[in-house]
Formats: sequence, C-alpha cells, structure tokens
Amino acid sequence: MNSLPLKLALLAGLGLTFAGVTYAPPATAQVAIGVGIGVAPPAPRYERVPPPRMGYVWAPGYWRWDGRYRRHVWAGGYWVRARPGYHYRPAYWVQGHGGWRFHQGYWGR
Repeated sequence: MNSLPLKLALLAGLGLTFAGVTYAPPATAQVAIGVGIGVAPPAPRYERVPPPRMGYVWAPGYWRWDGRYRRHVWAGGYWVRARPGYHYRPAYWVQGHGGWRFHQGYWGR
C-alpha cells in the first residue's frame, strides 16, 4: 500500500488548519477619541499638497494638543490609502461649552 498520498493529504490538511488559525482579517472597526481643552488652536498652517498619488487621499495637517507640554503641536499632512465608497473627513477642532474639542479624521459615506 502506497502511503505517500495519505501523507501529502495529512500535510496539506495541517497546513490549511495552521493557516486558518493564524489568519486574522483586517479590522473594520473605527475608534473616535475626543479631547477637550480651554486653549484655542492656532490658525492652520499652509501646507503644499504633493502631487496626487493613485489610490491615496491627502489628509491635511492639523494642530494636535500635547498635554505633556500643555501646548498645540503641528501634525503634518500625510497620504491615506483610499477606501472605495467613502470620503475622508479631515481632523478638526470645534468650540463648545467646555472649551475646544478635537475630532480625529475619519472615513464617511
């Protein structure tokens, strides 16, 4: 009796089982974090937008709050991989009753 096909079948089954256990699909959940402070952000800086890149969207820079130094720090713009069917909404600040609140950039329909 030839056991080579049986060994190959077992080896293939073990390989598929291991691949199925280690595979993790990309996460689709989104997290939103808000920061409320009493100091208004400075005016946005002018950034030269680089030439368009196929399959990417430019996320403009914004002022982020650095709690350690208790001041705003400029975070420069960057490329974000495009998501078909979605529009990128850049980060922004809103003034409210408790001071200024930061909203992280996100993908919206």
